[in-house]
Amino acid sequence: MSDMTFERMIQQMTPAIYESLKQAVSLRKWPDGRFLTAEQTELCLEAVMRYEVENGVPEEARVGFLERRTCGADSSGANVSPALTGLARDASRD
Repeated sequence: MSDMTFERMIQQMTPAIYESLKQAVSLRKWPDGRFLTAEQTELCLEAVMRYEVENGVPEEARVGFLERRTCGADSSGANVSPALTGLARDASRD
């Protein structure tokens, strides 16, 4: 019987396996074309996310990363030009 645990699997995961799991989650199917079950998708995604954290994958390269941006400004919304501040207003109220 195997003594492989989820933790140990993450520790032993190679970059090639990580990329393969990431692709499987993205396409929702294995390289041979078989579809992942919901449980397989969940486990693969968890493994990918744990690998990224434990191996120092930069945040912007991680699965699901969304850059917070505002049109023409930094993520805080500061430095938005006056011309852009009205873009989100309700035009029906004019």
